[in-house]
Amino acid sequence: MKEKILGIIGGMGPEATAQLYMKIIKATKVKKDQEHFRIVIDSNPKIPDRTKAILGLGESPVPYIIETANNIKKMGADIACIPCITSHYFYDEIVAGTDLKIIHALEELNLYIHREFPGIQRIGVLATTGTRNTRIFDEYLKDVSIIYPDDQVQEECVMEAIYGEGTGIKSGITDGKPVERLKEAGEHVIGKGAEVVILGCTEIGLVLSGDSLSRPSIDPMNVMALVMIEKGREV
Repeated sequence: MKEKILGIIGGMGPEATAQLYMKIIKATKVKKDQEHFRIVIDSNPKIPDRTKAILGLGESPVPYIIETANNIKKMGADIACIPCITSHYFYDEIVAGTDLKIIHALEELNLYIHREFPGIQRIGVLATTGTRNTRIFDEYLKDVSIIYPDDQVQEECVMEAIYGEGTGIKSGITDGKPVERLKEAGEHVIGKGAEVVILGCTEIGLVLSGDSLSRPSIDPMNVMALVMIEKGREV
């Protein structure tokens, strides 16, 4: 059976891209190097900020994401994913601009949740304000109620943990304050009734894991890694 060549449309951000690559490697059952997938990565950190674009405060990232997708298509990728949840707001525009097959992270997340947590009713989501404002999780997570942090917690805990200048994850800080702030936000949505918590921004998954909170948390990039492996082996 001929395996597909996997692609990662990366750079949003660079560390999240590297982590997804490692997740795919760790989740692939092999006995030797040659049994791993061939993976093509274009880590393009020059792609404009997705949250700013959604809020009408910055340039659209779509042309840059399409360019990056076409780059890895030219390099042989058969199927790809985007390790940036916020970018999925632009998914339809992106796939309209490339022939590369791109997996939709939120569609796959919905399937995973209902398979692993049958009967679940309330899901907490930690995500950027841009992603939250799009209500994209409400659209793709079916038959559940979505619980977001209150506005103050969103800004002081979630956004500050991700974007804080010199103190946030996008500044390269992955311990200390960002972890504390995100744990506070996670426990906040659990207190509002969340049965599980989605780590709805790839940067959040860099500092929290499945057992970081008092209820289970799900990193969509863990799901994406498994889906990429599965799709890569399909005939």
